[in-house]
Amino acid sequence: MPNNVIWNDVDEYFIEKLIPNDSILENVLLANYHAGLPSIDVSPTQGKLLYLLAKIKGAKNILEIGTLGGYSSIWLARALPEDGKLTTLEISHEHAKVAEKNIIEAKLQNKVEIIIGKALDTLPFLKESNSIFDFIFIDADKPNNPHYLNWALKLATSGALIIVDNVVRNGEVIYQTNQDESVKGVRKLMDLLASDPRIDSTAIQTVGLKGFDGFVIGVVK
Repeated sequence: MPNNVIWNDVDEYFIEKLIPNDSILENVLLANYHAGLPSIDVSPTQGKLLYLLAKIKGAKNILEIGTLGGYSSIWLARALPEDGKLTTLEISHEHAKVAEKNIIEAKLQNKVEIIIGKALDTLPFLKESNSIFDFIFIDADKPNNPHYLNWALKLATSGALIIVDNVVRNGEVIYQTNQDESVKGVRKLMDLLASDPRIDSTAIQTVGLKGFDGFVIGVVK
């Protein structure tokens, strides 16, 4: 049996055992599909991991860079206390419309603010407004990952968690000769993590419904 078939089957087993049926989240993925959004949401097990990490952290102010249709946004917002807030940045007006509807359906609109525009244009406004965050999830265009990390570090509280998704690129991250802009962005991100004294981090490889990939998790000093 091919590896990817086993990976998928194991993920489905974990989902069946540990993530009960959730019509809201299932409808989000269906709405995203019907709206023509790319099928690049985190998997249910990854979404639950984000939820648990935010819970463990006791996060009250979460920043998400890359909303898409709001699937990961809903997982993260569900981890917030009553007075918590998720700020999520999305470049596409169409994607943001889908996400807004999904977030309303999930009854989380009072906790979530979607900011539309290029993240590198909107992040400075967050800094100017003295916004600070104790949990930051970066899951947007990979070539800009180093820039997103720099902004995350400016906006993070001491002890904040920073998660960066899709850093393995099916193993291509190890090849310096790979000229794919996403791979190059991840490699620059890794160089920054290795040299920046403001953050202590590690990276984890994953397999499953999303194939062979992985994520970075770091703690701001």
